[in-house]
Amino acid sequence: MDIALWIVSGVLAAAYLLAGTMKTFRPKEKLAGLPWTQRYSAGMVTFIGVAELLGGIGLILPWLTGIAPVLTPLAASGLVLVQALAIIHHLRHGERKPLPMNAGLLLAALFVAVFRFAAL
Repeated sequence: MDIALWIVSGVLAAAYLLAGTMKTFRPKEKLAGLPWTQRYSAGMVTFIGVAELLGGIGLILPWLTGIAPVLTPLAASGLVLVQALAIIHHLRHGERKPLPMNAGLLLAALFVAVFRFAAL
């Protein structure tokens, strides 16, 4: 189970670090491939990006170092919330295409949160 948790955590961390970096450091205008970003201010898009960056780091670093390992399941829980809010947003705007990805990320983060909390 520990190997599965590390694999899922690593894949999730990579996904969130990539997405977070893009949203944090690219101008909003360059994110045209993400239509939802046009409904939010540049500051909000950056905030979401920073949350994803911190979540990605939090999935790996605390558990790996043993320094405040409770932060790993808390980071995963925060990412569950990010995806739940993304799903609600996309449903409200009739955007069905991103839902499978959002649901997959939510379930993967939930898996990490539940089993890392159980291991504390």
